[in-house]
Amino acid sequence: MKVIKFGGTSVGTVQSLHNVKAIIDECQQQVIVVVSALGGVTNQLIQMTELAKRHDASYETLLNALKQRHADVIAGVVPEERQQECLGVVNTFIDEGLASFYAMLYANEELAPDFVERVSDAIVSHGEIMSSAIVASMIDGAVPHFSPNFIKTMDTATERILDAETTERLIGEEFDGRTERVHVTQGFIAADVETGVKTNLGRGGSDFTAALIAAALNAECLEIWTDVDGFMTADPRTDPTAEVIPVMTYEQAQRMCDAGAKVIYAPTIAPVAVKHIPVWVKNTFNPTAPGTVIKG
Repeated sequence: MKVIKFGGTSVGTVQSLHNVKAIIDECQQQVIVVVSALGGVTNQLIQMTELAKRHDASYETLLNALKQRHADVIAGVVPEERQQECLGVVNTFIDEGLASFYAMLYANEELAPDFVERVSDAIVSHGEIMSSAIVASMIDGAVPHFSPNFIKTMDTATERILDAETTERLIGEEFDGRTERVHVTQGFIAADVETGVKTNLGRGGSDFTAALIAAALNAECLEIWTDVDGFMTADPRTDPTAEVIPVMTYEQAQRMCDAGAKVIYAPTIAPVAVKHIPVWVKNTFNPTAPGTVIKG
Protein backbone atom coordinates (compact mmCIF):
# COMPACT_ATOMS: atom_id res chain seq x y z
CA MET A 1 0.00 0.00 0.00
CA LYS A 2 1.15 3.52 -0.70
CA VAL A 3 -0.09 7.02 0.09
CA ILE A 4 -0.38 9.60 -2.68
CA LYS A 5 -0.95 13.29 -2.07
CA PHE A 6 -2.05 15.75 -4.75
CA GLY A 7 -1.65 19.48 -4.15
CA GLY A 8 -3.92 22.32 -5.20
CA THR A 9 -2.38 22.84 -8.63
CA SER A 10 -2.67 19.10 -9.29
CA VAL A 11 -6.43 19.20 -8.69
CA GLY A 12 -6.95 22.73 -9.97
CA THR A 13 -8.29 22.12 -13.48
CA VAL A 14 -10.12 19.55 -15.54
CA GLN A 15 -6.93 18.65 -17.41
CA SER A 16 -4.82 18.28 -14.27
CA LEU A 17 -7.52 16.09 -12.70
CA HIS A 18 -7.42 13.84 -15.75
CA ASN A 19 -3.69 13.49 -15.04
CA VAL A 20 -4.50 12.66 -11.42
CA LYS A 21 -6.92 9.95 -12.50
CA ALA A 22 -4.35 8.44 -14.86
CA ILE A 23 -1.73 8.37 -12.08
CA ILE A 24 -4.13 6.65 -9.68
CA ASP A 25 -5.32 4.18 -12.32
CA GLU A 26 -1.74 3.12 -13.00
CA CYS A 27 -1.27 2.03 -9.36
CA GLN A 28 -1.64 -1.72 -9.07
CA GLN A 29 -1.58 -1.84 -5.27
CA GLN A 30 -3.91 -0.29 -2.72
CA VAL A 31 -3.59 3.51 -2.51
CA ILE A 32 -4.77 6.16 -0.09
CA VAL A 33 -5.19 9.44 -1.95
CA VAL A 34 -4.93 12.71 0.00
CA VAL A 35 -6.08 15.86 -1.77
CA SER A 36 -5.83 19.59 -1.24
CA ALA A 37 -8.54 22.05 -2.23
CA LEU A 38 -8.74 23.04 -5.89
CA GLY A 39 -5.91 25.47 -6.64
CA GLY A 40 -6.60 28.92 -5.19
CA VAL A 41 -9.81 27.91 -3.37
CA THR A 42 -8.39 28.18 0.15
CA ASN A 43 -7.30 31.75 -0.54
CA GLN A 44 -10.76 32.52 -1.96
CA LEU A 45 -12.48 31.10 1.12
CA ILE A 46 -10.30 33.28 3.36
CA GLN A 47 -10.96 36.32 1.16
CA MET A 48 -14.73 35.79 1.40
CA THR A 49 -14.45 35.38 5.16
CA GLU A 50 -12.75 38.75 5.46
CA LEU A 51 -15.37 40.40 3.23
CA ALA A 52 -18.23 38.94 5.26
CA LYS A 53 -16.61 40.05 8.51
CA ARG A 54 -16.43 43.58 7.07
CA HIS A 55 -20.12 43.33 6.10
CA ASP A 56 -19.23 43.56 2.42
CA ALA A 57 -21.86 41.73 0.40
CA SER A 58 -19.51 41.22 -2.55
CA TYR A 59 -18.61 37.87 -0.98
CA GLU A 60 -21.84 36.56 -2.55
CA THR A 61 -20.53 37.14 -6.09
CA LEU A 62 -17.32 35.29 -5.28
CA LEU A 63 -19.27 32.44 -3.69
CA ASN A 64 -21.41 32.03 -6.82
CA ALA A 65 -18.25 31.94 -8.94
CA LEU A 66 -16.79 29.28 -6.62
CA LYS A 67 -19.94 27.21 -7.00
CA GLN A 68 -19.80 27.46 -10.78
CA ARG A 69 -16.12 26.50 -10.87
CA HIS A 70 -16.77 23.30 -8.97
CA ALA A 71 -19.76 22.52 -11.18
CA ASP A 72 -17.61 22.96 -14.29
CA VAL A 73 -14.92 20.66 -12.89
CA ILE A 74 -17.50 18.00 -12.01
CA ALA A 75 -18.90 18.16 -15.55
CA GLY A 76 -15.40 17.74 -16.93
CA VAL A 77 -14.05 14.84 -14.86
CA VAL A 78 -16.83 12.89 -13.12
CA PRO A 79 -18.53 10.11 -15.14
CA GLU A 80 -22.00 11.18 -16.25
CA GLU A 81 -23.80 8.60 -14.14
CA ARG A 82 -22.23 10.05 -10.95
CA GLN A 83 -22.30 13.75 -11.80
CA GLN A 84 -25.64 14.64 -10.22
CA GLU A 85 -24.80 12.91 -6.97
CA CYS A 86 -21.41 14.63 -6.75
CA LEU A 87 -22.90 17.99 -7.71
CA GLY A 88 -25.54 17.56 -5.02
CA VAL A 89 -22.91 16.90 -2.37
CA VAL A 90 -20.77 19.89 -3.37
CA ASN A 91 -23.75 22.26 -3.69
CA THR A 92 -25.00 21.23 -0.26
CA PHE A 93 -21.67 22.18 1.30
CA ILE A 94 -21.81 25.52 -0.51
CA ASP A 95 -25.50 26.39 -0.09
CA GLU A 96 -26.07 25.05 3.42
CA GLY A 97 -22.54 25.32 4.77
CA LEU A 98 -20.52 28.16 3.35
CA ALA A 99 -23.46 30.43 2.58
CA SER A 100 -24.77 30.08 6.13
CA PHE A 101 -21.39 30.78 7.72
CA TYR A 102 -20.81 33.86 5.58
CA ALA A 103 -24.35 35.17 6.18
CA MET A 104 -23.81 34.86 9.93
CA LEU A 105 -20.51 36.76 9.79
CA TYR A 106 -22.07 39.39 7.52
CA ALA A 107 -25.15 39.99 9.68
CA ASN A 108 -23.55 40.16 13.12
CA GLU A 109 -21.67 43.18 14.37
CA GLU A 110 -20.11 41.65 17.47
CA LEU A 111 -19.11 38.02 17.62
CA ALA A 112 -16.69 36.60 20.17
CA PRO A 113 -13.19 36.28 18.67
CA ASP A 114 -12.86 32.61 19.61
CA PHE A 115 -16.22 31.90 17.95
CA VAL A 116 -15.13 33.70 14.78
CA GLU A 117 -11.94 31.63 14.79
CA ARG A 118 -13.94 28.39 14.98
CA VAL A 119 -16.21 29.55 12.16
CA SER A 120 -13.19 30.49 10.05
CA ASP A 121 -11.66 27.03 10.56
CA ALA A 122 -14.95 25.44 9.53
CA ILE A 123 -15.14 27.63 6.43
CA VAL A 124 -11.63 26.90 5.23
CA SER A 125 -12.16 23.14 5.60
CA HIS A 126 -14.75 23.19 2.82
CA GLY A 127 -12.16 23.42 0.05
CA GLU A 128 -10.68 19.99 0.79
CA ILE A 129 -14.09 18.46 1.46
CA MET A 130 -15.38 19.52 -1.96
CA SER A 131 -12.26 18.52 -3.90
CA SER A 132 -12.14 15.11 -2.23
CA ALA A 133 -15.78 14.53 -3.17
CA ILE A 134 -14.89 15.21 -6.80
CA VAL A 135 -11.81 12.97 -6.80
CA ALA A 136 -13.68 10.12 -5.08
CA SER A 137 -16.50 10.43 -7.63
CA MET A 138 -14.24 10.35 -10.66
CA ILE A 139 -12.48 7.10 -9.62
CA ASP A 140 -14.43 3.87 -10.03
CA GLY A 141 -14.88 2.13 -6.69
CA ALA A 142 -13.08 4.79 -4.64
CA VAL A 143 -13.98 4.88 -0.94
CA PRO A 144 -14.34 8.37 0.62
CA HIS A 145 -13.09 9.10 4.13
CA PHE A 146 -13.40 12.16 6.38
CA SER A 147 -10.03 13.14 7.82
CA PRO A 148 -11.34 14.93 10.97
CA ASN A 149 -12.47 11.50 12.10
CA PHE A 150 -8.84 10.43 12.51
CA ILE A 151 -6.58 13.53 12.35
CA LYS A 152 -6.83 15.08 15.80
CA THR A 153 -5.42 18.25 17.34
CA MET A 154 -5.34 19.57 20.88
CA ASP A 155 -4.79 22.97 22.44
CA THR A 156 -1.95 23.73 24.79
CA ALA A 157 -1.58 26.91 26.80
CA THR A 158 0.04 28.64 23.85
CA GLU A 159 -0.81 26.83 20.62
CA ARG A 160 -2.70 24.12 18.79
CA ILE A 161 -0.71 20.96 18.17
CA LEU A 162 -1.23 17.52 16.70
CA ASP A 163 -2.43 14.82 19.08
CA ALA A 164 0.02 12.33 17.58
CA GLU A 165 -0.84 9.31 19.72
CA THR A 166 -4.60 9.52 19.16
CA THR A 167 -4.13 10.29 15.47
CA GLU A 168 -1.93 7.25 14.88
CA ARG A 169 -4.42 4.97 16.65
CA LEU A 170 -7.42 6.35 14.78
CA ILE A 171 -5.71 6.10 11.38
CA GLY A 172 -5.14 2.42 12.06
CA GLU A 173 -8.77 1.94 13.04
CA GLU A 174 -9.92 3.78 9.90
CA PHE A 175 -7.87 1.90 7.32
CA ASP A 176 -6.60 -1.42 8.72
CA GLY A 177 -8.29 -4.40 7.16
CA ARG A 178 -9.80 -2.47 4.25
CA THR A 179 -9.48 -4.32 0.96
CA GLU A 180 -10.75 -1.67 -1.50
CA ARG A 181 -8.05 -0.50 -3.90
CA VAL A 182 -8.56 3.29 -3.76
CA HIS A 183 -9.34 5.41 -0.71
CA VAL A 184 -9.72 9.20 -0.86
CA THR A 185 -9.49 11.68 2.00
CA GLN A 186 -8.80 15.33 2.69
CA GLY A 187 -5.52 16.89 3.68
CA PHE A 188 -5.14 19.85 6.03
CA ILE A 189 -8.37 19.56 8.02
CA ALA A 190 -8.65 17.96 11.45
CA ALA A 191 -10.80 18.07 14.58
CA ASP A 192 -10.18 18.91 18.22
CA VAL A 193 -9.70 15.69 20.14
CA GLU A 194 -11.97 16.80 23.00
CA THR A 195 -14.69 18.91 21.38
CA GLY A 196 -14.79 17.60 17.81
CA VAL A 197 -14.71 21.18 16.51
CA LYS A 198 -13.09 21.48 13.06
CA THR A 199 -9.47 22.59 13.15
CA ASN A 200 -6.61 22.37 10.67
CA LEU A 201 -2.92 21.58 10.43
CA GLY A 202 -1.93 24.93 8.93
CA ARG A 203 -1.15 25.96 5.37
CA GLY A 204 0.69 23.11 3.68
CA GLY A 205 -0.87 20.68 6.11
CA SER A 206 -2.07 18.32 3.36
CA ASP A 207 1.49 17.02 2.96
CA PHE A 208 1.62 16.48 6.72
CA THR A 209 -1.69 14.60 6.67
CA ALA A 210 -0.36 12.25 4.01
CA ALA A 211 2.85 11.65 5.97
CA LEU A 212 0.90 10.87 9.16
CA ILE A 213 -1.22 8.31 7.30
CA ALA A 214 1.82 6.74 5.61
CA ALA A 215 3.69 6.45 8.90
CA ALA A 216 0.76 5.06 10.87
CA LEU A 217 0.11 2.37 8.25
CA ASN A 218 3.78 1.62 7.47
CA ALA A 219 3.16 2.38 3.82
CA GLU A 220 5.48 1.21 1.07
CA CYS A 221 6.10 4.84 0.13
CA LEU A 222 4.66 8.34 0.19
CA GLU A 223 4.27 10.21 -3.10
CA ILE A 224 3.87 13.99 -3.14
CA TRP A 225 2.56 15.09 -6.54
CA THR A 226 2.99 18.78 -7.22
CA ASP A 227 3.81 21.14 -10.10
CA VAL A 228 7.61 20.78 -10.11
CA ASP A 229 9.84 17.88 -11.14
CA GLY A 230 11.30 17.50 -7.65
CA PHE A 231 13.78 19.24 -5.38
CA MET A 232 16.07 21.46 -7.46
CA THR A 233 19.67 22.57 -7.05
CA ALA A 234 18.43 26.18 -7.27
CA ASP A 235 15.26 28.14 -7.92
CA PRO A 236 14.52 27.46 -11.62
CA ARG A 237 12.64 30.76 -11.86
CA THR A 238 15.87 32.66 -11.32
CA ASP A 239 18.56 30.13 -12.27
CA PRO A 240 18.20 28.46 -15.68
CA THR A 241 20.95 25.97 -14.79
CA ALA A 242 18.93 24.50 -11.92
CA GLU A 243 18.65 20.71 -12.04
CA VAL A 244 16.54 18.12 -10.27
CA ILE A 245 18.20 16.41 -7.30
CA PRO A 246 17.44 12.72 -7.91
CA VAL A 247 18.15 11.38 -4.40
CA MET A 248 18.23 13.08 -1.01
CA THR A 249 18.44 11.99 2.59
CA TYR A 250 15.73 12.93 5.06
CA GLU A 251 18.18 15.29 6.73
CA GLN A 252 19.03 17.05 3.47
CA ALA A 253 15.36 17.48 2.58
CA GLN A 254 14.56 18.78 6.05
CA ARG A 255 17.36 21.34 5.86
CA MET A 256 16.12 22.57 2.49
CA CYS A 257 12.55 22.84 3.78
CA ASP A 258 13.70 24.69 6.88
CA ALA A 259 15.70 27.04 4.65
CA GLY A 260 12.58 27.97 2.70
CA ALA A 261 12.22 25.42 -0.09
CA LYS A 262 8.47 25.17 -0.71
CA VAL A 263 8.46 21.83 -2.50
CA ILE A 264 6.87 20.08 0.49
CA TYR A 265 5.65 21.23 3.90
CA ALA A 266 8.53 21.04 6.41
CA PRO A 267 6.79 18.91 9.13
CA THR A 268 6.14 16.23 6.50
CA ILE A 269 9.61 14.71 6.79
CA ALA A 270 9.69 13.62 10.43
CA PRO A 271 6.85 11.04 10.57
CA VAL A 272 8.07 9.12 7.51
CA ALA A 273 11.76 9.39 8.44
CA VAL A 274 11.10 7.64 11.75
CA LYS A 275 9.55 4.71 9.86
CA HIS A 276 12.15 4.80 7.03
CA ILE A 277 9.41 5.29 4.43
CA PRO A 278 10.73 6.74 1.15
CA VAL A 279 9.13 9.94 -0.12
CA TRP A 280 8.84 10.61 -3.84
CA VAL A 281 8.31 14.17 -5.08
CA LYS A 282 6.87 14.11 -8.60
CA ASN A 283 5.22 16.41 -11.14
CA THR A 284 1.55 15.85 -11.96
CA PHE A 285 2.08 17.75 -15.20
CA ASN A 286 5.16 15.72 -16.17
CA PRO A 287 4.43 12.30 -14.65
CA THR A 288 7.16 10.45 -16.59
CA ALA A 289 9.90 12.61 -15.03
CA PRO A 290 11.91 10.61 -12.46
CA GLY A 291 11.37 13.13 -9.65
CA THR A 292 13.23 13.18 -6.34
CA VAL A 293 13.28 10.34 -3.85
CA ILE A 294 13.96 11.12 -0.19
CA LYS A 295 15.20 8.23 1.90
CA GLY A 296 17.60 7.27 4.63
